[in-house]
Amino acid sequence: MVGVHDKMNLSLIDWAIVFAVLGGMFYSVSTTKGLMKSVSDFLAAGRTAGRYVISISSGIAGLGAITIVYYLEMGYVSGFAMSWWGFSSALVILFITVSGWVVYRFRSTRCLTLPQFFEMRYSRRFRIFTGIVAFVSGLINFGIFPAVGARFFIYFCGLPEELFGISTFPILMVILLSISLYFVYTGGQIAVIIADFFQGVFVNIIFVVMIFFLFFKVGWGQISEALEQTPLKLAQEEIVKVQSEESFIKLTEIEQTEQIDEINIRYENSSRINPFKTSHVEDFNFWYFLIGIIGVMYGTMSWQGTQAYNASAKSAHEAKMGGVLAGFRGLPQGLFFLFIPIVIYVFMNHPDYQSVSTAVNATLDGLGTDSLKSQLRGPMALANILPVGLMGAFAAVMLAAFVSTHDTYLHSWGSIFIQDVIMPFRDKPFDKETHLKVLRYSIFGVAIFIFLFSLLFQQNQKIALFFAITGAIFAGGSGAVIIGGLYWKRGTTTAAWTALSTGAIIAVSGIILKQISSDWLTDSSSLGSIKNTLLYLRNINGQMYWGIGMGASTLAYIGVSLLGKKTHFNMDKLLNRGEYALADEMKVVTKEPERGWKIFGMGKEFTKFDKFIYIVNYIWTFSWTGVFIIGTIYNLSHDVSNEAWMTFWKYYLMIQIVMALISIVWFTWGGFKDLKEMMLRLRSDERDHGDDGWVSG
Repeated sequence: MVGVHDKMNLSLIDWAIVFAVLGGMFYSVSTTKGLMKSVSDFLAAGRTAGRYVISISSGIAGLGAITIVYYLEMGYVSGFAMSWWGFSSALVILFITVSGWVVYRFRSTRCLTLPQFFEMRYSRRFRIFTGIVAFVSGLINFGIFPAVGARFFIYFCGLPEELFGISTFPILMVILLSISLYFVYTGGQIAVIIADFFQGVFVNIIFVVMIFFLFFKVGWGQISEALEQTPLKLAQEEIVKVQSEESFIKLTEIEQTEQIDEINIRYENSSRINPFKTSHVEDFNFWYFLIGIIGVMYGTMSWQGTQAYNASAKSAHEAKMGGVLAGFRGLPQGLFFLFIPIVIYVFMNHPDYQSVSTAVNATLDGLGTDSLKSQLRGPMALANILPVGLMGAFAAVMLAAFVSTHDTYLHSWGSIFIQDVIMPFRDKPFDKETHLKVLRYSIFGVAIFIFLFSLLFQQNQKIALFFAITGAIFAGGSGAVIIGGLYWKRGTTTAAWTALSTGAIIAVSGIILKQISSDWLTDSSSLGSIKNTLLYLRNINGQMYWGIGMGASTLAYIGVSLLGKKTHFNMDKLLNRGEYALADEMKVVTKEPERGWKIFGMGKEFTKFDKFIYIVNYIWTFSWTGVFIIGTIYNLSHDVSNEAWMTFWKYYLMIQIVMALISIVWFTWGGFKDLKEMMLRLRSDERDHGDDGWVSG
């Protein structure tokens, strides 16, 4: 391992904050002892979680240390500009959340895992196949999480290279994974969801505190100068470098001018301020947006890393409300990932902060690979910027993010292996004690695997390719299978197999074609027609392959279902409605809601406050969508200055900060209210020990 530190970056006060937060995490888990009394408790928290707990806990569960590092890395490159295009998908996200798209119906099935739903809707063989594919792809993807998290702590905290003669890297991974394992072992999903709730509240508060500190530490003028002038400076540096090269000197004057103009244009179109002056604009055509919007809907609930949260809500209505609230819950996180990387960029590029960039670059120069340097640039910059107290708070945030993702993913992949790979091969279900024991064994096995994977494998393109392929096998066609199974009674098992296979083949083919050498393809001395075809297919971008995969798998599902034997699946029985309705699953507030409310997705389960939440969500989303539409039309017909854009971004940040503060107070109050009710139910509710994911018949 590279890098030796003369002293630790964290002071005693910082370490005290880290250990205080860690103690709070252990205390929150200790409160769950004795609450886990059944397999469904271990797998889905007994289906007792309210909307705020679901929203906060699932949000932090998907926000790992690796995710924070990734967004700091990505935001450093994109600046403000790329966030503009995120407005384009707001309406479809609104539709997904207010309709409860996929989430509501899946929760209505009372399935504990997605492959269990596949067995109920299609067949046991299909459950086993999808269970294996989801497990393998998820496990491989999970494999580098401990490595990225451990490296962050080593470099951010300034830990020594060795402890007691042993490399710090594996020791730290063992400690961090042991904490995550303890949380899962203590109470399964009950412990995970409660620990993640407290961690989620803490992380959002610290995110906003850091935003306030850096917002006032760095002048807005400095931000504008760094974002505007740095690309011009880099262009001049590259021109000077090129002009000194022998190959440039040999060019004609016209060719030299063309090459210099090309460099200037390239940097001019890499704006971090104006979204209409980026090199990406040419990719943002009609098809890009259409495919992206369809993809958001198509891929709902396909990824199974946080699958236990899909089954943990106390009702389908609460699951839907949790999804609606997610947009407001995510405001502090979204704001952090927009603003903090930009501040890091300012510190690394503005002449007023040259001492910071010099110190950071000195550390980065000692790292082995460019990917490692890129990953650690953000954390190392923050280590040189944040004062005592905030250093410890951010380290505690990363610890909470690491543990929340690892306990959730350990639980998810370990559970899927037992529930959907092992159990379907059995003639009868496990008894309760054996079932809980094998679930824990499986989770421990996942922990061993990811520790060894992180220890033995270095990040490189081949592993990244493997991640992409394994993920594509499941995600490529699963959307058609999930949506068709939940919403169409004519969907058949043969259609499900066909759709999943079609989507996987197209997705994997698109990835493999990108690896074929361009030199070989352009060599027309042999296999000319085949190479031309492969070259054409290779030049199709990733977004288009995604669209082709979704379209082909959907058409395959519909076509095979219609051409096959006509069958009508009993959707009422699957979704526990009509004559199959369960008394505890739906709480009717208004038997016959007015038509106006129903048009906007507010049915008989909605209280007055539920309706208020929906109305606020509509106003918020339509307002920003209007800004996007008007702004896009105006920018396409007028030349808008960087100064005007910076004014927009300043007011945008201020609005987001106010809303983030409101959301923290709102969600903390609602979350503790949900938590109290959840723990009361877990103490008092009778358990159905047959509710273990086994499908009879």
